Amino acid sequence: MTTRKKEVSIVLESVRQQGVVNGVEDLVLQTNVGNIKARYHEAKGAKAAVVWVGGASGGLDGPAGGLYPRLAAQLTEYPIASLRLHYRFPSNLENCVMDTLVGLTYLRLQRGHERVALVGHSFGGAVVINAGVLTTNVVAVAALSSQTYGTGLVDELSPRPLLLMHGTADEILPDRCSQQIYERANEPKEIRLYEGCRHGLDECRQQIDNDLLNWLSDKLQ
Repeated sequence: MTTRKKEVSIVLESVRQQGVVNGVEDLVLQTNVGNIKARYHEAKGAKAAVVWVGGASGGLDGPAGGLYPRLAAQLTEYPIASLRLHYRFPSNLENCVMDTLVGLTYLRLQRGHERVALVGHSFGGAVVINAGVLTTNVVAVAALSSQTYGTGLVDELSPRPLLLMHGTADEILPDRCSQQIYERANEPKEIRLYEGCRHGLDECRQQIDNDLLNWLSDKLQ
């Protein structure tokens, strides 16, 4: 399934700031079909940004014990900003893709970030692949422990680079899921398999951090 055949009308109407904690803005992106919770990590002078989305349950922190806020904080030094999103309707692929596109609109129109990378975990891998195909200011996509369902458009992602990261001991989505996506994708593409690492990527946390941080900084600078 892809979003291309679904006509979903969603418009970013306003943004409400809930507060700022340690320099991270707690936001509500208000749309015509509901509110999207988000957190924005500002990076002064940043031209680029990353949008981070979760799995089927949504959430703002990602796998590997809080990968998203951890790397978002480090990326501000490059400088690269970040927007962490929580879906309106977790596990609904079309709506989650639309939420991601709203996040991209916010970054472009209200923050001035023209170059954006997308990162998604598990179900979120399908979300970011679709969103990457459906917009023009996405320059790179990373899918972690991705499912295959909903990734039918992956061959249209090129020439934007795709990174697939997967643990060989994934107990929910076996690493052959990422291998199948890799086979269907066009260049540039890269797959990294982590020996003994499970779906949540906790066992390879440091390596995932280093590899993803280096890849994002390279593609966005």
